[in-house]
Amino acid sequence: MFKLVAGLVLFFAAHVPAVARELRDRLRASWGTMGYRGVVSLLALAGLVLIVWGFHDYRQAGYIQLWHPPVWTRHLAFLINLPVFILLIAGFLPGYIKARLGHPILAAIKFWALAHLLANGDLGGVLLFGSFLVWAVLARIAAKRHGERAVVANPSWVADAVAVVGGVALWALMLTRLHALLIGVPLLS
Repeated sequence: MFKLVAGLVLFFAAHVPAVARELRDRLRASWGTMGYRGVVSLLALAGLVLIVWGFHDYRQAGYIQLWHPPVWTRHLAFLINLPVFILLIAGFLPGYIKARLGHPILAAIKFWALAHLLANGDLGGVLLFGSFLVWAVLARIAAKRHGERAVVANPSWVADAVAVVGGVALWALMLTRLHALLIGVPLLS
């Protein structure tokens, strides 16, 4: 559990400047833009590695169950995760979804975390998904407070169609194959 918590602390500490704009600006001025991005990227990557390693070790040691979610929450989680993949793809394309939401990737993280919190009642899941949910909410509030949002000069319906079709395909693939392959937990069994 220590590696998981240390990874979460490191990962989110690396993202503090994204929320604390004054700190980000001071670090960029001191280290240069590329130096700042390099340090933040390395810290975030190290945190992510610790999160994956720590969560794997936690699962191997046995879940610490806090509550037992009803079966229907698992099915609801499948449905809530559908927009996750659409929003993730939309975050990289110049479509109306991105223009309207401003930060579709943060919305995707919130949906993903909420879905997993509903379906999992164990301590490791609460730490992992709860911390990502809190971070995404705080990051969105900070972006809104600073008036930051994605600017899409000429939004395209084609980009949105690619996001929807690609997102649904990715969601179906994750549901049927990828979750078991990548995470080790089959969803449809």
